[in-house]
Amino acid sequence: MLNLTRRWPFGLTHKSWPDAAVAVVLALFVLLFLDAWISQSVQAWPDVWRAPFAFITDFGLSDWVLIPTLLVFVLAFAVARLPVRRYRAAMHEMGLLAAFIFIGVGLPGLVSNLAKRVIGRARPDHFQDFGAFHFQPYSDWSFQSFPSGHSTTAMATAFVLGFMSPRWFRLILPIALMTGLSRVVVGMHYPTDVVAGFLLGIFGAYGVRNGFASRRWLFTARSDGSVRFRGLPHLRRLLKRRAYRAAA
Repeated sequence: MLNLTRRWPFGLTHKSWPDAAVAVVLALFVLLFLDAWISQSVQAWPDVWRAPFAFITDFGLSDWVLIPTLLVFVLAFAVARLPVRRYRAAMHEMGLLAAFIFIGVGLPGLVSNLAKRVIGRARPDHFQDFGAFHFQPYSDWSFQSFPSGHSTTAMATAFVLGFMSPRWFRLILPIALMTGLSRVVVGMHYPTDVVAGFLLGIFGAYGVRNGFASRRWLFTARSDGSVRFRGLPHLRRLLKRRAYRAAA
């Protein structure tokens, strides 16, 4: 299992970045030769095999994450403005938590959506007409295959939540992987689209977390190079106090 406290994933450092980038480009290049074959093969599966993937693919929709976290952020900001000091610290933490999840998931997703419009790769639906390597930038959604936005969102969500609760990461990561695979099975993306989306989601989540840590928002960058979640002490204290009063 990945060590989520490291500054960057896969043991990357500022010295190993160039070699890692070359390795990723080569891996994607090799995978290109399997793109069409894998895509056509899984789409030929019986409907009973494909049905679960048609269900799980919706877990890659950003609305599941962005709308609730935006509402929580607005609520926390509004409560923090009230003249009740005992709530301010807890609401500040809640607002930071909502902002971290919103930005950590939303920013990589935004980059993915912008990139796919600029690149303009044809989706598998156009394979018979154009093949797997036709590009038509700034066109409609059917020419927005690379990278996969669902895969970006799913993986960013897994890591954003994993930074705060590593134990839950073991459950969320398989769901994110299955979401990416589902995009190939339902015929919306090629494997390289999914892999690129995964990488964008991972590094985007790390970048947002490191940015928060540099400001000591929710995370702390330690001298040993690790980045640790600071917890939500004020919010927990408030919830315990209210639970105690309700029990009494």
